[in-house]
Amino acid sequence: MKNIIQILLSFSILIIISCAGSKSDGEVSLQDRFNIGLENLEDEKYLQAQSDFKYVVMRGTGSDLGDDAQYYLGEAFFRNKEYLLAVSEYEKLTRRMAFSPFVEDARFKICEAYSIESPKYYHDQEYTEKALERYQEFLDDFPESKLNDDAVTSINLLREKLGLKLYETGILYMKLEEYESAKMTFQSVIDLYYDTEIIQHAYQGMVKALVKNKEMDEAKTVLNDHRTEFLEEGLYDDAKKTIDKMEKNLSKDNN
Repeated sequence: MKNIIQILLSFSILIIISCAGSKSDGEVSLQDRFNIGLENLEDEKYLQAQSDFKYVVMRGTGSDLGDDAQYYLGEAFFRNKEYLLAVSEYEKLTRRMAFSPFVEDARFKICEAYSIESPKYYHDQEYTEKALERYQEFLDDFPESKLNDDAVTSINLLREKLGLKLYETGILYMKLEEYESAKMTFQSVIDLYYDTEIIQHAYQGMVKALVKNKEMDEAKTVLNDHRTEFLEEGLYDDAKKTIDKMEKNLSKDNN
């Protein structure tokens, strides 16, 4: 009986040692898991990459590896076109790990994410506004960045969209025959988006709103002051005809 007990104890010890050895051999280090995440990212296995980097972030908090994993977690979301989730992860990096070498790229990707989420001009422009704000902050904080040209190009495109949206609001007021509101809206386009391509059409809209409001002298002043812009866009003749037609109608009414 004693021998049997000894055999069982020895067998149990062997099992415990075997299991312990097996667990040790099967463990994956944080560095290995990080590398696996990079491989999955490159292989476009984005969901697996997200899982890998989340694992490293949770267990590597405060380490360089954890900081890097935080950036690549944002990348995994970004490349999977989950842009708002990517923004959330990039912002964790920029807030908590300001000295990470990935901060500049993360800041730019936040801008890009909002820009991508920016809808057509006739929809709500919340993300357009956020993108513009973030791009400007990026230019201010990284004046020597190689990404600045891309940022400026994106800013111009987003401003064109906002200018178009405001211009179309002015056109809507014209259709509703609310000419004072149309004038104010076209003036806002002129004041805010003077450096966009919509500016010439805003001048044309202003002339038509003034004419409809029977402010003929003011309409002529806008046409003459911006004659070059009207001619460049082929809008001069149309604006001039609008003025001439209204003047004829007013002349008939007076007679």
